[in-house]
Amino acid sequence: MSSRPGTVTVSPLPILLGLATLVLWTACSKPPPRRQNTPSTTTNTLNAPVDAIGTFTGRELGTLRELPPWIGNLNVIDLDQDGLDDVVFCESQDNEVIWIRQTAPGVFAPEQVLATDMSGPVHVEAADMNGDGHTDLLISSMGVVFPNNDRIGTAFILVNDGQQQFTPHIVLANTDRIVDMRAADLNGDGLLDLVLGQFGYDQGVVSWLERKGPELIPENFERHVLLPLSGAINVVVDDFNGDRTPDIAALISQQWEEVYLFPNDGKGNFKVQRIWGSTNEDYGSSGMSSADLNGDGRPDLIYTNGDGFGPAATPGPRPWHGLQWFENVGGGNFRYHRVANFPGAYSPVAVDLDQDGALDIVASSAYSDWNDQNRNVISLMWFRNDGKQHFKPHILTRAPKDLITTSVGHFSADGRPGIVTGGFYIYPPFDNLSRIMLWTHAQPADSTQP
Repeated sequence: MSSRPGTVTVSPLPILLGLATLVLWTACSKPPPRRQNTPSTTTNTLNAPVDAIGTFTGRELGTLRELPPWIGNLNVIDLDQDGLDDVVFCESQDNEVIWIRQTAPGVFAPEQVLATDMSGPVHVEAADMNGDGHTDLLISSMGVVFPNNDRIGTAFILVNDGQQQFTPHIVLANTDRIVDMRAADLNGDGLLDLVLGQFGYDQGVVSWLERKGPELIPENFERHVLLPLSGAINVVVDDFNGDRTPDIAALISQQWEEVYLFPNDGKGNFKVQRIWGSTNEDYGSSGMSSADLNGDGRPDLIYTNGDGFGPAATPGPRPWHGLQWFENVGGGNFRYHRVANFPGAYSPVAVDLDQDGALDIVASSAYSDWNDQNRNVISLMWFRNDGKQHFKPHILTRAPKDLITTSVGHFSADGRPGIVTGGFYIYPPFDNLSRIMLWTHAQPADSTQP
């Protein structure tokens, strides 16, 4: 997940990846005993007010198709560099990467397919990989979305010719299924390397591709394994220890349910540090991003656990689902904070939604109890920061269901941030569906309200 202001995204499909927990666990050796956190007092989000601070309304972008949507991931990217945020997303069922261009504030062109035959694309990120000043796209592909032991993952780079025509380049193929990929110069040689979260099935890893030359060909990318554990969901690149070199953080799901930090010496040599773990194998890790929540100049980590599949093989919410953040206290050390309980929590992003100078958190729900006849469920939640990192939940909407991916950007003339969500539907009931939805302020926010 990028920590660029106003452009935030969280990874793909742990909702499906959690299906891997329905079979035998990996034969990999387990790391040292994990530390179980002690949850602090939390808020019951089901009793939260329904957006008491400025009303948000949603509208569908693009075109609804005949089949239920499989939006594995979306990202807000100014793809044509015209100063307006666009939406780029992965349609994981149709193997497509699609662009919805914003032509004026709140005005969008018809969607445009940028690439086909992407073999289970589940994550998209932006980076200028060839240094020509144009925005290229990094596409993480699983081969197939549902659990599979084969090495069928592919790392694609879609190279932009400057006219938003894209040529696919494969830089790694026949590998553990890839669910997240980020670009950074990890060894200080001036070339962008790649960090991979490879969920695999029972043979996944966290790895990085060291770039040996300017051409985007497999021979120029040397793979280094950082952590031989299956279940990686997100990799996040940021300077976490303050030494002005890019470090890596990774979220590992399945039976591990852990967060790792890989401090970098600036030359591409990494240490391995586990910063948190749960002993609950059904904890349901579902998403992680980075942002400086408390304004101290150090990037923190925001983390959701809300995966609806687990060892119990019963899809749905769990009592322990929710939102938390890891406060970066310096030197590669983090302090755990539970923010709130939130059934089915996914895709946490940081954004100053009420524009009071403090970063809030928005998260969606992919696994609430949608069969609840009273529909006492939540689809999208705003956790409002009072400036002292006390987060008050406000319900933005109770529908549509199964919003697995969330990003934020600017889509209105007043400059207020908006939220974009993507729906992914594999489990009934198949109603209240959405493909790509934009959520914007319907009336001015009143920051004086409690």
